[in-house]
Amino acid sequence: MSDMTTMPSHPALLPEVPPEAVGLDPDRIAEAVRFALAHESPWPHDIRAHIEAGFFEPPPDNAILGPVKPRGGPNGLILRRGRLVARWGDTRQVDMTFSVAKSYLAILAGIALGDGLIPDLDARVAETVEDGGFEGPQNGPVTWRHLLQNTSEWEGTLFGKSDLIDRGRNLQVEGQGKKGLPRPLHPPGQYWEYNEVRVNRLSLALLRRFGRALPEVFAERVMRPIGASADWSWLGYETSWVEVGGRRVQSVSGGGHWGGGVFIHAEDQARIGQLVLQDGVWAGERILPEGWVAQCRTPCTLNPHYGLLWWLNTGRTRWPSASAESICFSGAGGNVTWVDPAAETVAVLRWVDATKLDGFMAAVGAARRG
Repeated sequence: MSDMTTMPSHPALLPEVPPEAVGLDPDRIAEAVRFALAHESPWPHDIRAHIEAGFFEPPPDNAILGPVKPRGGPNGLILRRGRLVARWGDTRQVDMTFSVAKSYLAILAGIALGDGLIPDLDARVAETVEDGGFEGPQNGPVTWRHLLQNTSEWEGTLFGKSDLIDRGRNLQVEGQGKKGLPRPLHPPGQYWEYNEVRVNRLSLALLRRFGRALPEVFAERVMRPIGASADWSWLGYETSWVEVGGRRVQSVSGGGHWGGGVFIHAEDQARIGQLVLQDGVWAGERILPEGWVAQCRTPCTLNPHYGLLWWLNTGRTRWPSASAESICFSGAGGNVTWVDPAAETVAVLRWVDATKLDGFMAAVGAARRG
């Protein structure tokens, strides 16, 4: 990380209290913890081997371009009303988070909008980013909202990876279904697709607008104000170095699909989740622009379970055991930050079986006394 020397290595956790102090049944919370531990991610510990074996896609498209590391054991924690009520495993274990990074890019986009670096979400990216990436009939009409909603249909190759690799990607059968099929592209804004290359194109566009490395901005504008540690890092690819303002800067990835992304522990993730729960305000200071959390939680018309790079629970149809206001930052392998404003709850789960997430939410919900 650059310029993070003033951040404490291990700041104190959010205040820890007995579950009953915040209206939770301690026995039921203990059951929720046992549930999480009993449903560990099926992912192997050797993540490099897992990617190279073709989990996301077969060779040569699966070539790793950024850092990867073996995963640790399952861990996590639960906050209610800003107080820590439970934790399990090593919550200071720094691990890859995969697509959780996408949700952090949305936070940075909000800061860029608040700073006036993005004039309007519906403005064409080409109006302010002139690097050849947003030209022509397919890419010229792409707006910031399109990129943030995964509806851009951006076409091209970035840092050695073609958008075609993730065309047809189906998250419901990740690692099993076919993708990379050359389907015809729709006009921007008319088709929803989870596509790593297009998210990386957003990351580069944000780098162009800030004029500095995104991890520097994230540290200065988010992580320091909320008292996070200096243990995290956000990395890109060996191929993603670009020149910005006469400096060589690495554009970071929006996931660990081909390596890189955010490496972080559960305690820092919990702080980010709590910031979102508090509508972008921390200790009386507004960190995120007013109204940005609400914008990120607004469902995309093409996918009501998706906002601006945040997963939603619209109609309680994704996670029936959580409130409709719930959002999740979700990454492959079972890395989840769950924020439920209606229940005043934040939970971070690392390396959990993602198919069991609703069961965990039900267990936490059963613990609420008020």
